[in-house]
Amino acid sequence: MSGDAPEEGYERGLGSRQVQMIAIGGAIGVGLFLNAGANIAKAGPSLILMYAIAGVIIFFIMRALGELLLYRPVSGSFADYSREFLGPFFGYFTAWTYWLMWVVTGMAELTAAAIYIHYWFESIPQWVSALVFLVVLFVANLISVKLFGEIEFWASMIKVTALIGMIVIGLGVLTFGFSAAGDTASVSNLWAFDGFFPTGIGSSLMTLQGVMFAYLAVELVGVTAGESENPEKTLPKAINTLPWRIALFYVGALTVILCVVKWTEFAEGVSPFVKAFAVIGIPAGAGIVNFVVLTAALSSCNSGMYSTGRMLRNLGTNGEAPRAFTRLSATKTPALGITVSVAFMGIGVILNYVVPEKAFAYVTSVATAAGIWTWLMILISHVLYRRAVEAGRLPASSFPAPGGAVCSWIAIAFLLFVTGLIAYDADSRVCLYVMAGWAAALAVGWFVLKSRNPEVAARRGQEFEKAS
Repeated sequence: MSGDAPEEGYERGLGSRQVQMIAIGGAIGVGLFLNAGANIAKAGPSLILMYAIAGVIIFFIMRALGELLLYRPVSGSFADYSREFLGPFFGYFTAWTYWLMWVVTGMAELTAAAIYIHYWFESIPQWVSALVFLVVLFVANLISVKLFGEIEFWASMIKVTALIGMIVIGLGVLTFGFSAAGDTASVSNLWAFDGFFPTGIGSSLMTLQGVMFAYLAVELVGVTAGESENPEKTLPKAINTLPWRIALFYVGALTVILCVVKWTEFAEGVSPFVKAFAVIGIPAGAGIVNFVVLTAALSSCNSGMYSTGRMLRNLGTNGEAPRAFTRLSATKTPALGITVSVAFMGIGVILNYVVPEKAFAYVTSVATAAGIWTWLMILISHVLYRRAVEAGRLPASSFPAPGGAVCSWIAIAFLLFVTGLIAYDADSRVCLYVMAGWAAALAVGWFVLKSRNPEVAARRGQEFEKAS
């Protein structure tokens, strides 16, 4: 079971620099650039602590995934590990749920992109902008994985450069007091307005569901495993750089912004970065930042199209979706899977037409719930893998997670706690109803699948029994 990943028919067109930037870009998305504004308004400066705590948990998840990836690197990894260690139904459920996560995340990114376009062109309806972006990214994903990699590389480069620039400018305002914000910028802004927890610890904890949405996509590096030129070298490097990325781009950037601009000036629906540059008063600064956050949204939607096509192919290969999804185009992309996924992302365009003011909140809550399931499957698979290694049933990975299964158990407890917060919050609770309906539909689909093709469950079940 260990060793090199199978070719699977894909082109190994993602080089080291692209995998590195995909990993970096995955940690910088619309959850930070847009959703952080609403969370700052709810939690004040304590949001910084929430991002730091969640960041530690994300690192635990990624190291667990890293150990599994170096044990057996395959495209569509989460589903394959769920099949191997938990059984065929969990592999089926995880693959479809990860597909759902990216479809609804794509809707969220399209919605955010349409909101950003309003900054320059208020007369253009949200649904029109969303539709245009959907079509352009769809065409790019059909061409080749190399084009996808290049788009992600340069989009991530723009995001990283801009965030570093924002941090440097913010530190300059704090240190030298220049710009319109110079007189009020101060580190004391972190506690001067009703304290570090201005709305209470409970309100701060409630933002964790939004914070976790901001971290969705960091696991995308696992989906790239089957198309990476050298996964044994590129994947560990990408995962091990995660802590400094979170410390710099999330904790660092938010800390600087909240020192420069007091937390009471931020509101839902406005990017805190755009707001900060507007307050600083740098000519065209807010417009430049708006372009950057637009790039971030489109980058994430591009990643969604990439991963959904691969997940549908994974399902087709395992007999859990129509076999037609297994076919690759002349450019070695799962064109049918991408096309079907984009068609479902089009629902986001409809939401932007029907309920433009609520579209973002609706889809982000569903994406977060689906993402939590995916992370839980990674962690549980890791715990079971470690048990098999310790019992001598499976070979050890060349990239073991520090702390073994202990950190995975901590992360599992944290994700269950966040799920409880979602259930407690009346506004986000609806996503659990959606997920319950989704689970019921998948369960019905599984029983129909088994009745038509019993080998789907029997074949995988036998392999699992041998492995365990």
